[in-house]
Amino acid sequence: EARRQRRLLLVVVCVALLLDNMLYMVIVPIIPDYIAAMRGGGGTAGPSAPAGGNEDVQIGVLFASKAMLQLLVNPLSGTLIDRVGYEAPLLAGLAVMFLSTATFAFAENYATLFAARSLQGLGSAFADTAGIALIADRYAEEPARSRALGTALACISFGSLAAPPFGGVLYEFAGKRVPFLVLACVCLLDGLLLLVLAPPGGTGARANMPVGTPIHRLMIDPYIAVVAGALATCNIPLAFLEPTIANWMKDSMGASEWEVGLTWLPAFFPHVLGVYVTVRLAAAYPHLQWFYGALGMAIIGASSCLVPACRNFGQVIIPLCGICFGIALVDTALLPTLAFLVDVRHVSVYGSVYAIADISYSVAYALGPIVAGQIVHTMGFAQLNLGMGLANVLYAPVLLFLKNVCQMKPSHSERNILLEEGPKGLYDTIKMEERKG
Repeated sequence: EARRQRRLLLVVVCVALLLDNMLYMVIVPIIPDYIAAMRGGGGTAGPSAPAGGNEDVQIGVLFASKAMLQLLVNPLSGTLIDRVGYEAPLLAGLAVMFLSTATFAFAENYATLFAARSLQGLGSAFADTAGIALIADRYAEEPARSRALGTALACISFGSLAAPPFGGVLYEFAGKRVPFLVLACVCLLDGLLLLVLAPPGGTGARANMPVGTPIHRLMIDPYIAVVAGALATCNIPLAFLEPTIANWMKDSMGASEWEVGLTWLPAFFPHVLGVYVTVRLAAAYPHLQWFYGALGMAIIGASSCLVPACRNFGQVIIPLCGICFGIALVDTALLPTLAFLVDVRHVSVYGSVYAIADISYSVAYALGPIVAGQIVHTMGFAQLNLGMGLANVLYAPVLLFLKNVCQMKPSHSERNILLEEGPKGLYDTIKMEERKG
């Protein structure tokens, strides 16, 4: 029963991550036309609709607002999750995401769109962090933890890459509200399933969990800092290319609208392949997690440098697939490593450490829509890619710092100490029963 419940909770978390990333990307093909319609609609748009000369800046701020608010809220959400458990913040995050999605559907001016986008960042700060932490807690043993986190990463990838064509097709043929209403209904169903699995006020291990390490202490842990830096650096190429590559493709190779729309979709397959390969390698050679991450950063760096050399749609797909494959290696190797670092060096409560991971992602995606365009304007698209590639290549050797920690995991983790010494309290007893199940 415990095993079945944790599988269902994994489904809930995966759907939440899928929805969050679909809502993040579904507006990519919609927003420019959406805002143009507001501006041309006279009284409908209102004074808050961006004027023509300011439109690109306002769209960039709109795209970045989600990550900005997420960045501000994550330190608080991580601490709260450590205190109250994982299920309640996950449910609260889903509720806020539902409200955000419904607001998108009925928005009639730019201010409402901005509020909906920011509200999504608030929901993500709770849902994403609590969801990943819940997986790390329920799947306490390897290789099950890496497999579960890999499944979640595959859902994130699918949501990000499938959302633009999903949103574009529904927007074109069914109207502006339909994409958001579909996502809102799925979000509501996911929240109801979570309510059934973990009703508020339920008893269990969460009510007796130990006090987690404060987030500021985790931030100054050098090993966690190295992982957080790697997660931010490896996602910079994706975050900076998403808002700039469309214009570059149109200017440099005369790409059509359908080519721009399908640019990232093929990259879903190497991303899933990267997750699968890393999970299998981690199961066979768990002491080389740092190497998989370093290899991924090297691949990202080389692929980023190749992007400006592409001359047609078919060529540009290859380095983009390389970037997504490398990101899969880094994320799949290092997200479980964060949980292991907490097990080895701190207390096995995961809200704050995955809030740090979410902060790393948010830094990249908050800067991307605002900074990337300015860099392209002042320095050029090629220089942007070379800089991102060089940053990843130079950071890869830093992951050598994790080599000895990975070797310490089997003999120093809290889990093995519990298994050797036996349970000493209610929390330990419950955790032992979960592992036996």
